Amino acid sequence: MMTGHGLMWSNMYSPDKPKVQKRVEWRRIGSLFAPYWKQQSLVLACIIVAALLGLIPGLMTADIIDRAIPHHSFRELGIDVGIILATALTSMGFGVLQGYLNSVVGEGIMRDIRTSLVSHLHKMPLVFFTGTKTGEIMNRVSNDVDNIDNVVTGTLTTIITNVVMILTTVIAMFIWNWRLALISLIIVPFMVLPLGPVGRRMYEIRKKTREQRDTIESITQETLSISGITLIKSFAREAYERARFYDVGTRLMNLEIRLAMVGRWFLASVTAMVIVGPAVVWLGGGWLAVQHMLDVGVIVAFIGYIQGRLYGPAAALVGVQVQIVSALAVFERIFEYLDMKTEEYEPPNATVLTGINGSVDFDRVTFGYDDARTVLDDVTFHIDAGQIAAFVGPSGAGKSTITQLVPRFYDPQNGRVLIDGHDVRTVTLESLRRDIGIVTQETYLFHDTIASNLRYAKPDATLDELIAACKSANIHDFIASLPEQYETVVGERGHKLSGGERQRLAIARVLLKNPCILILDEATSALDSHNEAAIQEALETVMQNRTSLVIAHRLSTIVNADIIFVVDGGRIVESGSHAVLLARNGPYARLYRRQFRDAAVGQ
Repeated sequence: MMTGHGLMWSNMYSPDKPKVQKRVEWRRIGSLFAPYWKQQSLVLACIIVAALLGLIPGLMTADIIDRAIPHHSFRELGIDVGIILATALTSMGFGVLQGYLNSVVGEGIMRDIRTSLVSHLHKMPLVFFTGTKTGEIMNRVSNDVDNIDNVVTGTLTTIITNVVMILTTVIAMFIWNWRLALISLIIVPFMVLPLGPVGRRMYEIRKKTREQRDTIESITQETLSISGITLIKSFAREAYERARFYDVGTRLMNLEIRLAMVGRWFLASVTAMVIVGPAVVWLGGGWLAVQHMLDVGVIVAFIGYIQGRLYGPAAALVGVQVQIVSALAVFERIFEYLDMKTEEYEPPNATVLTGINGSVDFDRVTFGYDDARTVLDDVTFHIDAGQIAAFVGPSGAGKSTITQLVPRFYDPQNGRVLIDGHDVRTVTLESLRRDIGIVTQETYLFHDTIASNLRYAKPDATLDELIAACKSANIHDFIASLPEQYETVVGERGHKLSGGERQRLAIARVLLKNPCILILDEATSALDSHNEAAIQEALETVMQNRTSLVIAHRLSTIVNADIIFVVDGGRIVESGSHAVLLARNGPYARLYRRQFRDAAVGQ
C-alpha cells in the first residue's frame, strides 16, 4: 500500500473527495481584529462620547416643550436650541474621526485576509492546483473576500455603536420615567425572536449560492481563455456553452431569490415593529398624561429616543446579525482554504542546503499521483555532479515526473530522492529550489516588461547581466530590434511574442538564476531548426559544470549527453551513453531508429 506525502496530498485535494467542513469559530474571526486594538480603542471612545452626546437633544426637546414654550421664554428656547446645535457639531466631529478609524481597521483586515489567502495558496502543492478548478480558486480569493468586506469593515463598529446607544438610552429612560420605559421595551422581544430560524436559513442558502458562483467562475475562466475560446470555435459549441451557462445562472438566480425573500420577510416584520412601537408608547404615555402623571414633552422625547436610539439600533443589530450569519458561510470557505496543509512538510531540524555539487540519486523511488495508477515503479539511478543526463522514452513513460520529484514538487510514496546525499525531504524547500533551474515546454511570462520577466529570477540583475543572459539564449538581437527593447511589455502570458521567443526568454531567465542543477523539459520544442541549433550551442556552454537533467526527443540534445536513461512504463529499462546504447541494440536503439532517423539524415 502506498504511503507518503504525494498520495496524501492527492487524496486531500481530489476534486471528487467530499470536503469535511467545520463551523467557523467566533474567536478566530475576532483574532483578525487583534492587530488593530489601538485604533479600535479610539473608536470605542468616539462611540461612547457620541452616544452620551446623543442623549442631549432629547432632554432639550422636552425642556423646550414643557418649560421654554409654556414660560414664553425666548432666552430659554435659544439656550436649548444652542445646546442642540453644539451637540450636533461635536457629534459630527467625532463621527468623522470614527469613520476614518473604521476605514483604517476594516481595510487593514481585508488586506491581511487577502495576503494570507494568496500567500497560503502559493505554498500549496501542485496536486492542489491540478485537482481544483482555477475559477473556484479565483472566486474564493476575489469574490469571497469582497463579500465579507462590509462585515469586516463596519460590523464590529456597528454592533458596539448600537449596543452602547441602546444601553445609554435605556438607562436614561428608566432614570427619567420607569413606567414609560417599560412600555417602550414591550415591543423589543418581538423583533428578536425570529432571528434564530431566519439566520440559519440564510446561512444554508448562502453556502449554496457561493458554491454555484464557483461553478460560474470556473465556466467563465475555462471558456473565455484563449485556449478555451479557440476550442469552442473549432468545435462550433457556442450554443452548447450558452445553454450550459444559462442553466447554471438560472440555478444561482433561484437561490438568490430565495435568499432575498427570506431576508425581505424578516426585515418587513422588523419594520412593522418599529412602527407599532411608537404607537404603543403614544397609547401608554397618553394615558399617563391624561392622568397627570407625565408631561407631554417627556412623551415626545421618549418617542424620539425609541425611534432613533432604541428601535432603530435594535433593528440594526438584528440586520447585522442576519448579515453576519450569512457571511459565516463565506468565512467558512476562506478558512477552509487557509486550513489546508501546504507543501512545506519540513522536519523541525530541516537542513539548509548550501554549496552543493549537484549529484542526483533516485533510490528505489515509487510514485503515483493517486492510488489508482503508479507512474514510477522502483526507479533507481545516479547522476554525477556536472553530468548531462538525458531521459528518453514514449509519452507518459514518467520522464517529466522524474524531474518534478527533484525540486520536490511531489514526494514519492516509497524510496528517496537525494541531492549530494541529502534526502530532499530533510532540507528546506527554499534552499533546495534555490539551486535548481527549470525550463519547461510550456513557458509562462507575466504581463509585464521583458526586463521585469527576466529579473523574476534575479531582482537585482543589471542591464548588462540581462543582455549577457539574452545573448546566451540567442534572444538579445530580437529584443534590441524592438522600439522599447527591454522595456517592451510582452502581453498576457507573453502572447505578443512567438513561441520560440517566449522559450528563449525563459532560458535566459534561468541563466540569470545561475543554478547548480538545470532541468530542461522539452526546452527547445518551440524552436525552429535554425534557432534550435543556436540554442543548443549556447546550452552546451551553459550546461558545463552544471548537473543537467534533459528531456528531449531531438537527436541534437541526446547525443551529447554523458548518460542517457531510457524510461518506459515507469521504469528505467536501459542506461548508458549514446554510442553504448546504440551498440547494445536494445530499446534505445529501436527508439533512435524510429524517432531520430529523420533528424540524423538531416545533419
